[in-house]
Amino acid sequence: MPLLELHDLSKTFAGPKGEVRAVANVTLSVEPGEFVAIRGPSGCGKTTLLLAAGGLLAPDSGEVRITGEDPYRLSPEQRAQFRAERIGFVFQQFHLVPYLDVLDNILVPSLASGRHDGRQQAEELAARFGLTDRLHHVPAQLSTGERQRAALARALLNEPKLVLADEPTGNLDGDNGQVVLRCLAEFAKNGGAVLLVTHDPMAVTVATRSLYLRNGKLEG
Repeated sequence: MPLLELHDLSKTFAGPKGEVRAVANVTLSVEPGEFVAIRGPSGCGKTTLLLAAGGLLAPDSGEVRITGEDPYRLSPEQRAQFRAERIGFVFQQFHLVPYLDVLDNILVPSLASGRHDGRQQAEELAARFGLTDRLHHVPAQLSTGERQRAALARALLNEPKLVLADEPTGNLDGDNGQVVLRCLAEFAKNGGAVLLVTHDPMAVTVATRSLYLRNGKLEG
């Protein structure tokens, strides 16, 4: 069964010159083991597509299914729980909590899921991403690469089936970008699924499938 299914998905926004169709009748299926990279110019609808796919932005029409279930048929509280348990999010701007140290930032998803045994998992993820010596540092004390690795560890804490990544290498140098892409590829290889939207041509060399989004439409 696909871990992510989008069927005829569309999303329109009001713009200064009228309606802008950010996502136009997109259909996509991502299977376990797949790492799908979607490239496209700024403003083509990549982030809108990702947010809709992750249960964060309701589409105007079409259907989203994650592990066979439509998150938009759930109440807001149920949908938040659903996301916490099944989806890991990685963003370009990291979205780390500035007053929490690395360990507590990694543990944030356990609060949403109600999990109480996450500390050992968080420490193991920190070690995997080379952050053991930074566990008690706040984000302002980390390098850019360390912040993104902490964000990636946080995304994986609840052992999600699906990772959605929005320009995760956009603020990184080449070496740190490769580290993040390799970790995402490893996650997919182990049976998860990754949908990444990016400008980064390196992603195409790592992904199992690459698509292009132009004017809200997917091209193979």
